[in-house]
Amino acid sequence: MELRRTWFAVVLLSMLLLTACARRPALTQAAAPPPTGAAVTAPPAPALPVAPPVAAPPAAPPPVVAAPPAPVAPAPEPPRPAPAEFTPNPELRDVFFDFDRYAIKPDAARTLDASIAWLKSNPSALVLIEGHCDERGTDEYNVALGERRAKAVSDLLSARGIASDRISTTSHGRERPVCTEATEECRTKNRRAEFRVKSR
Repeated sequence: MELRRTWFAVVLLSMLLLTACARRPALTQAAAPPPTGAAVTAPPAPALPVAPPVAAPPAAPPPVVAAPPAPVAPAPEPPRPAPAEFTPNPELRDVFFDFDRYAIKPDAARTLDASIAWLKSNPSALVLIEGHCDERGTDEYNVALGERRAKAVSDLLSARGIASDRISTTSHGRERPVCTEATEECRTKNRRAEFRVKSR
């Protein structure tokens, strides 16, 4: 009887222990609170990887600049014959201009047509065109006006097919009048372009 009571007490005690273990809550270890009153230092951040230095691209070579071509000197013009070498030719008639003008008038253009035809049929002839003025105006002004008159005739000859290397021009201004009377009829005769020719 005593043995049965002991065994029963052992069984009962074992059951109580098992029940108590099952109800005991699991213990969780809490993180320790940070210390108070002391500076908190964060752990250092991991160092970022440093990229290797980028090599600079090679410098472009300087552009090659071609040296400018050497200026070509124009071919020297053949020497022009001296005015004294030219002589009047009756086939080439004078043309006349209005006062203080160098434009070629229609009647002068018709006269020039005959002179152009003669020059074309005589290709070996060189021609000198002399510009003249009446006595009014200064020497300098009249020389310049005579040059314009001779140039106007020369340009017309060139435009009609006479080679420019056959043509020379000069101006005498008012120095060689064909008439010396102080009349308009006389002055008209002095405002002229004369032709002189020379064979090559």
